[in-house]
Amino acid sequence: MYIDKNCSCGEPETVEHYLLHCSNYEEARERMRTSIYFITGNIHMDLDTLLGIDEEEINRDNRNEILCHLENYLTESVSCVGWTTPEELYSGADDHLVLKWNLSNNETNTLVKLPDDVFPTDMHWFPKSAAGGGKKTGSDLFVLTSTDGKIHLISKTGRVEKSIEAHKGAVLAGRWSYDGSALVTAGEDGQVKIWSRSGMLRSTLTQNSSSVYGIAWGPDSDQVLFTNGRQLVIKSLQPNAKPTMWKAHDGVILNVDWNPVNNLILSGGEDCRYKVWDTYGRVMYNSSAHDYPITSVAWTPDGELFAVGSFNTLRICDQAGWSYSLEKPNTGSLFKLAWSGDGTQVAGACGNGQVLIGHLIERRLEWKNYEATVVSSKQVDVRNVVNDVKDKLDFRDRIIKLSFAFSHLIVATSSQCYIFNVRNFNTPMIFDLKEGNVTLILQAEKHFVLVDTAGVYVYSYDGRMVSSPRYAGMRADVLNYQTVALSNDTIAIRDKTDEKVVYVFDAQTGKNLGDGKPITHKLEVMEIALDQCGPATERRLAIVDKNRDLYVTSVRVFGGERKTHKLGNMIQSLAWNDSANMLAAFADSKFTVWYYPNVT
Repeated sequence: MYIDKNCSCGEPETVEHYLLHCSNYEEARERMRTSIYFITGNIHMDLDTLLGIDEEEINRDNRNEILCHLENYLTESVSCVGWTTPEELYSGADDHLVLKWNLSNNETNTLVKLPDDVFPTDMHWFPKSAAGGGKKTGSDLFVLTSTDGKIHLISKTGRVEKSIEAHKGAVLAGRWSYDGSALVTAGEDGQVKIWSRSGMLRSTLTQNSSSVYGIAWGPDSDQVLFTNGRQLVIKSLQPNAKPTMWKAHDGVILNVDWNPVNNLILSGGEDCRYKVWDTYGRVMYNSSAHDYPITSVAWTPDGELFAVGSFNTLRICDQAGWSYSLEKPNTGSLFKLAWSGDGTQVAGACGNGQVLIGHLIERRLEWKNYEATVVSSKQVDVRNVVNDVKDKLDFRDRIIKLSFAFSHLIVATSSQCYIFNVRNFNTPMIFDLKEGNVTLILQAEKHFVLVDTAGVYVYSYDGRMVSSPRYAGMRADVLNYQTVALSNDTIAIRDKTDEKVVYVFDAQTGKNLGDGKPITHKLEVMEIALDQCGPATERRLAIVDKNRDLYVTSVRVFGGERKTHKLGNMIQSLAWNDSANMLAAFADSKFTVWYYPNVT
């Protein structure tokens, strides 16, 4: 067998040539040089720096980080992933291929072969809701950003519809707005640009002195979040609006995400930490330092969980930062993370050339003496802890959401809703779902609410739809546990367009209550909750506003003035008792219970 001792560029192949001089790897080397500069402060690369030979100059922690970047340089990394449907995943890598992964039959096909000088950096599919795609079809166009300074609009058939010169140097990120009307890109040149759907440049939003590694749209597609070194910046698309900015990390920020449902921001950086922020720059959670930089972060679509990626590390947390799962896959750095539209699966772009796919399991719910656990994507185990009686519930399709309260277990799959009574788990009520993506389930004693991307629906426990309340401009896709409340006779929904407004409806008819006017609070409403007991005429709504003050107000008002009373301040969370109208809250780090909150 003949072994060529020369590199493919014609020069003798040595370690020093491969790492420092070969022209074939200049772009990858430049990316590695930038990353190592932020670790060591050394702008010059030599073998001692790269291999950690000089122990006096480079400590063990730095050497671990450098070896992490070296691994990415030496392998053809997967750089980006994106879902169209929960059964269909796409990936882009340094081998210039965009692959299509069919999870239902485990087939993998090449969608498109990119030119040899095009290395993908990010991909994002056109939003399904804006494209009008159904639950099975998904989107049919995605944007691919690359190291050659271009953005490429590629169809689902693999056709490159348009390639556009976008930035000087690599385009590091690209994201469609939620309504599909615009595209934002960020580059090594420090610029953030806004493009039309067809790829026409609308504006340059900012010019920074350092590369912009991460971008995200605000919930209403009228603001953009981007990184600027160690700072996070929120900038409105309005030309003269003042940006909000704050120092977020002690190292360069590598990735960000902004969830439209909970309106919280997630960031990860070279300081090996991930953090959760509100939109005012207040830190909600600050992780401990990890062993390696945080290379990727991603919220689930419903904002209840998020994923964090690092070198050989994948972590799943809730929105408060509490870690539920820590996996140590042999993947190298996880450069990008993406959740399927139903929030049940996460995909990762791995530094060692692999694509990681994870399924959420072991979700556990409790109600009185019952415990329900999702043990696989299509099975729930129910256990009565008093007598240890167990039931295995198998489903035809993948489980999306479940809720357990008031003697009923509600399970929504990708095509059907199952209603189980605790007296008999063998004969559930079943009905078909119009949309395959239930985002929220709320229960009361007499009925329950399903929310999907199309609307809000009230069902009885025998599977009959009771009502479908709605108002002009309602956005069901951003509703969550804090902005929807349910009782036996009332449903309340906080408006997204004007967050001071709460609409209240009769749960049986779906019509506006009282004089038809919504409840208007003096400040933006952050959380609402309805009491569960007593006559409908005495129904009360608890409100936590932007200042974290707690108020209780009457719901059914006919002609007279609505009575509102302040109960407390510095409220972190609250809940009504489901068998007596007592209200509990964490207030200023203290647990407080109001036995008679209606009496003031």
